[in-house]
Amino acid sequence: MTSNLDNGIATISGRLSVDQMVQKLEGLLAAKGVKLFARIDHSGEAEKVGLQMRPTELLIFGNPKAGTPLMIAAPGIAIDLPLKVLVWEDSDGVTKVSYNTPAYLQARYALPVELVRNIAIVETLAQSLAE
Repeated sequence: MTSNLDNGIATISGRLSVDQMVQKLEGLLAAKGVKLFARIDHSGEAEKVGLQMRPTELLIFGNPKAGTPLMIAAPGIAIDLPLKVLVWEDSDGVTKVSYNTPAYLQARYALPVELVRNIAIVETLAQSLAE
């Protein structure tokens, strides 16, 4: 895993294709009862306007029971919620999974420690994708 401390984004390499990882993530979310709010196929949209880019998809997901207490404690976090995972292919053809780390979000919004567990699922999901 690589992590950029300046912007709070962690990136993990995986062995599956972007499509396979996205399908796996959708299955993990469903199994955990986490709502998938949106799936944005950036590369698919680029192709529709005649542009080429490596496979890149953003999944936006969450659980209002987990996210609402965070937004009550720190209303500005609503710009970073629901949680997001970016699944993308790098220039070497390696699939990557990127997400905002809970520690970064905690520091960014001065979240109480006890609320960080509400967003820790993003790390668990990313690690599961990389396996």
